[in-house]
This record gives sequence, C-alpha cells and structure tokens, in this order.
Amino acid sequence: MNLRSLISRAKLRTKFVAPISLILVCSIFVMSLYLIHKQEEGFRTGLESNGETMIRIMALQAESGVLFEDRQELDELLAKFSVFPDIKAAEISNLEGEILASIGKWNDSGIVRIREIGHDDDTDAESSDDYYVRDADGNVFIELNYPVTSRVEKLDRENLGITGGIDRTLTRTFVRENLGNIKLILSLERVNESISDARMAAIVLTLIVFALTILFITFIVRFVTKPVKALVDVTDQVARGDLNQRVRIDQHDEIGQLANTFNKMIESLQQTRNEIEEYNRTLEEKIIQRTLELEDAQAQLIQSEKMSAIGQLAAGVAHELNNPLGGILGYAQFALEKLKKKGAADPEDKEIASFIRYLTDIETQARRCKAIVQNLLRFSRSRRATEFEDVDINATIEDTVTFVEHQLHMNQIELKLELDENLPIIQGSGGQLQQVFTNLIINAMHASKPETTITIKSRYSPAVGEFGGAVEIQISDQGCGIETEMIKKIFEPFFTTKEVGKGTGLGLSVSYGIIKDHGGEIKVDSIVNQGTTFTLILPVQNSENVSDNSTKSVSQESKSQV
Repeated sequence: MNLRSLISRAKLRTKFVAPISLILVCSIFVMSLYLIHKQEEGFRTGLESNGETMIRIMALQAESGVLFEDRQELDELLAKFSVFPDIKAAEISNLEGEILASIGKWNDSGIVRIREIGHDDDTDAESSDDYYVRDADGNVFIELNYPVTSRVEKLDRENLGITGGIDRTLTRTFVRENLGNIKLILSLERVNESISDARMAAIVLTLIVFALTILFITFIVRFVTKPVKALVDVTDQVARGDLNQRVRIDQHDEIGQLANTFNKMIESLQQTRNEIEEYNRTLEEKIIQRTLELEDAQAQLIQSEKMSAIGQLAAGVAHELNNPLGGILGYAQFALEKLKKKGAADPEDKEIASFIRYLTDIETQARRCKAIVQNLLRFSRSRRATEFEDVDINATIEDTVTFVEHQLHMNQIELKLELDENLPIIQGSGGQLQQVFTNLIINAMHASKPETTITIKSRYSPAVGEFGGAVEIQISDQGCGIETEMIKKIFEPFFTTKEVGKGTGLGLSVSYGIIKDHGGEIKVDSIVNQGTTFTLILPVQNSENVSDNSTKSVSQESKSQV
C-alpha cells in the first residue's frame, strides 16, 4: 500500500491533523535544540567567568604569601575559597614549581586537554593558560592557570643620586615581577546538573506545548468535521430503520441546510409510522395498567380477608378463654378469702401464709390474663366498627401496652410512658385507635436495637380561637430512622422498608386511613441513625366522618354478631 492510497483511506480529521502536527513537531524540535545549546553555552561561560574572577582575586591576595613563602597565610587564603562548591582543587606554587599550598585532590597524570578557553577581551590573555581537561575517569574539568606577580618600581641610575626629595616631574617606571603560579580546577558537576535540569525542563515544556497545540488543532478540526460526521452517523441509523434520530447541526452554511432538509424527511417518515403504532402502544399500556390495578386490589382483598379471619379467630379464642379464666379467678378469690379468715385465727401458721401468697399471685395473674383477653376481644369486635364513642386515649394506650410489652421485653427494649393525666375524652373508635398504636409500637420495635427506649407521650393542646383543641400522641424510638426521600412513600399501600417476609406494607397505610377517618393527621420526624417520631393529632370535637347509613349498617352487624 503506497502513501497516496494510505492518505486516501484516512479520515478527514486525520488529513488535517497529521501534516500540521508533523510540521509543528519539527519546528519545536529544532527550536528546542537551539535553546538547549544556548543554555549550555551560557552555563559554561558563566562558570568560566566566575573561575577567572576567583583566580585573579586569589593571585592578588597571594602576593605576599608567595613572596615570603608563608605557607600558613596561603593555606588560610585557600581555605576561604574552599567554600565554593565548584572548586575541585587549587594549588599555589613558586617559580621553581614547589607547591606552597593546596586544597582538594588533583593528579596531573592522565589529564588530556580537550580545548583551550579563549579570552578575547582579556588584557592578560597572554599570561593565562586555561583549558577544558578530561581526567582518567572521563570527567571533564576546567583548568585555570594564573601567575602571581608583584609590582616593582624600576629605578634608573640618574635618579639614584637624588637625595633632596622626589621630583614629581620625573617619570616613574613600574614593572611586574612573576613570583609564582596559581592553578584552579573547577568541577562541571553543578553546571552539568543545571544543564540536565534545563534540558529536562525544555523537553517537558516542549511536550506540554506540543500536546496543547495538538489538542487545540484537534478541537478546531473537530469543530469543522463534526457536522459531517454527525450527518453520516444519522444517515446510517435512519438506513437501519431508526427514525428517532435527528441531525443536530447549528450552522447556517450548506451543511446546515442539508441537515435541515434531512431532518424534515425523517419527520415525515416518522409521522407516518407513529400514526400506525399509536393505537397498539396505547392499548398495550392500558392493559398493563389495568392488570397492575387488579393485582393490587386482589392483594388488598386477600390481606383484608386474612385480617378479618384473624379477628374472628381472636374473638373465638377470647370467648373460649374468658369463661375458664373467670372460673379460675372466682375460685382463687374464694379460696383466698377462706384462707385469710383461717390465717387470721392462726397467724403463726406459716403454711397458710404461703398458700395466701400463692393464691394472691394466682389472682393477680388471672386478672392480668382476663384483662388481656378482654382487650383482645374488644380489639377483634371493633375492627369493623365505624361508629364513634367516648374514648380515653390514655386508657387505650395502656391497654395496647399489655399486648406488646412481652415482645418488647423479649427484644430487650424499654417502653417509657409519659401520659398527661388531664387529657379530655375524644370521640372515636377505641379498637381502631388501638390498632394504630399497636402498629406504630411494633414498627418502632423492629427499627430499634436492644438496650434502647421507646417513648410514648400524650398531651392536650387547648382550644384557641376557631381551633377546638386536640390530643397529641407521640411515639418515639431510637432506631435506624427513615431517609428523607422515603418519608413521602411510607403511607403508600404495600410500601415497606423491611426485609421480605417481615411486613406487607399495609400497616401505616391502614393507620393513616384510620386517623383521617377520625379527622386527625399523622406527622413524621426522622433522623437517620438517630430515631423516628410519629405524632398523632386527634381533634377533641365530635367527628362527623361517618355517615348515617354506615352507622346503621354497623349497628345491625353488631347486633347480628351478638
């Protein structure tokens, strides 16, 4: 495959991006090489200049030390310059080549001179001997050599005999006398590191600029080729039968006009198809909706019949247990009365005292069982009742507690009652309200962990203006709480957050309906992982939610049951 064929097969975006990117890469590469080269020259020139300055200063300060061969002074001088990290080694020698002072380690054996360092603007260039050198290990250093000189006045014979003072008109001649030499070896390690860092920075910057430029070019090219690609994609989808596709090109050029014409064609085809499918789609949706409604109604009916059967069973069991419990209670009271009389006659008889204590426990527990059976009987008989009567809310709550206190005890949950003793009597159905309290307490128990507390409070809100007063009941737990988005759904039928098999989702729905029938309302306040509070508000005034017809029918039903 030749280059021309490869180019012809490439996408339109590639044909734009590839040549521009190639030109850009070459330009940036050449520019980067040039800049890196200039940086390297700048770093090395700077080190040469610094080294030249240091060796000249050393030569000036070493004049007296070399002249008098004061090694201590020269050592102190070199010690001052040893703090510079670029100095590898330094030597000060006299004219005979004897080393008077030195720092660092340097061996001239195996040293190869690479190139000489030029001094175009140096007046003392003739006396300098500076090179780039390489040692035996291949490391490159800068070797600087500079003479240590002394400025001496030249006296002529004509002036030697003058003793009457110095004539300022006479010309004084000075000459420089070479005393020794200083050799300074500079390491290129820091320069090489700086060059390496600069080279890396230049490479990174080049790559960043290249990437940003490619992205920018790609974005521009995409802006040009995107409408064409969108038109091709939509054309392909329509060819496969998908008439919901549209070409979304917000342009006013020839491509935009083509896209608008294509969209009108698709709309015409889709309108024809929609007219054919509309009836079938509507009919199918209605069938599904009706089926779901029937399933829900059937589930509610089954649950209602199940609850009714449970109520009848509870009523039968209560009737069967009530008579034996009455007999047990009666005989226990009779025997207790006889034993108390006999015990009064013989107070020291311990056996009689034990029997009295046993019979007292039997009487207490029998009364408790009888109260539970009576509450169960009342609860089962009034499940269908809608005829309101006087209801003592505190008594209803206490009766409800007798049902659930055993379950709370088994789950290690404490029940705390804070009931207002001054609550007024309201109009309602005690059995239905008992069902609401039972459901809310059981739900609170399921949401609570062991060693927590469920609190039930009741209080009276007195009448103010048109407000006739109300009784408020709060049932609070310390359980897991309800998420905010779930609170709006908890009163819907069959909605539950419990695990499968632990709830039908009807309890709160039925409770909500009962409270509404009483003219009241339910409020929910919940914080996740802190607890939930259900507040029941029941009006004190007589409720008128029940019609006369329903009252008569319920009365007839009650009579027939009796």
